[in-house]
Amino acid sequence: MEALKAQNALGIMSGSSLEGARAALIRTDGIDVFEAGKSLEFPYEDELINRLRLLRDRPDEVLPEDKKMTERLFTDFVQGIVREVRETSALTPDVIGFHGHTLLHRPAEGQIVQLGDAQYLADVTGIRVVSRFRQADVSAGGQGAPLSPVYHMALAHKLPKPVVFLNIGGLAASLTWIGSNGEMRAFDVGVGLNAVNDWVFRHAGQHTDYNGALAASGRVDEHVLAALMRHKFLAQLPPKAVDKQTFREKLENLEGLSLADGAATATSFIAEEIVYSMALYLPEMPVAVVVCGGGAKNPTLLRFLRQKLSGADVQTGEYYDLDSQGVEAQAFAYMAVRRLNFMPSSYPFTTGVREPCICGEVFEQRPLGK
Repeated sequence: MEALKAQNALGIMSGSSLEGARAALIRTDGIDVFEAGKSLEFPYEDELINRLRLLRDRPDEVLPEDKKMTERLFTDFVQGIVREVRETSALTPDVIGFHGHTLLHRPAEGQIVQLGDAQYLADVTGIRVVSRFRQADVSAGGQGAPLSPVYHMALAHKLPKPVVFLNIGGLAASLTWIGSNGEMRAFDVGVGLNAVNDWVFRHAGQHTDYNGALAASGRVDEHVLAALMRHKFLAQLPPKAVDKQTFREKLENLEGLSLADGAATATSFIAEEIVYSMALYLPEMPVAVVVCGGGAKNPTLLRFLRQKLSGADVQTGEYYDLDSQGVEAQAFAYMAVRRLNFMPSSYPFTTGVREPCICGEVFEQRPLGK
């Protein structure tokens, strides 16, 4: 059997928290990771934030031509990321794993809409682009999320087990459990940091609770927390995935609390749903929890998790020499190479897809004039 070729893959991940996009360059053959540089964050400008927020929250108010303009602005923003990476990195990307910006994710209805013109990105950069990862999984009967577990497995060989990779993003908190014998389970556990972000935006005009400061100064309302935990999604058997509407109505229970108490209660809810899901759905509780994504930057959320998971060592990725903020971007770089090598990235025990699914669509640069 011919050995797989290692490639330089650039992953670009745009989360729903609207803070910006993150890029990570790795060298991999789709199985092993030979090199992984530090990821870079690229904040959105205010105009793009406002356009994306409008498309996310009030899509019916956006004219088709305005949506097309936002997509072009977003893709040009990503093109700028590619240009900067090329100018500053010792590795030249062979392929781009382009996540796109999720606007609609309703796996129960087989629907997913993501912003980003992958063909245009391939044309203007001259680099092969792999995109539409989630669409492939949903079309094959999966939830479209989480997709990073296949990459977590590649990172887990040096970690104590059972281990949980906990990715706390904007839309969702998801986990990957890897057992002592290499078994894997993965699913969305519930809402992510948008439970806090949307609260502080509505009541203080802030995009996020920076460093968990508001939550640290507030008091958790146990009655409201108990009401939030009475949600049918938490009782739903995995595999499962969150969409932006899943917890919206339930989070209205926060109304009436002070700004700080609402932030504290929403933050505690994220920790509580994670611990509840671990206890209910994992074959064995982990000895180590690796926190990645935006949640790794929130000291108050980490403190809540450590209090509720006293039997596990809860650490951010950096404790294990991993880039906690870059793991998701690295994962899409990794999956891009797997797609080129025709290897699956999602499985029945991660997204509920009917059989292992080769995720992603390949976009080549078109000849001039096409």
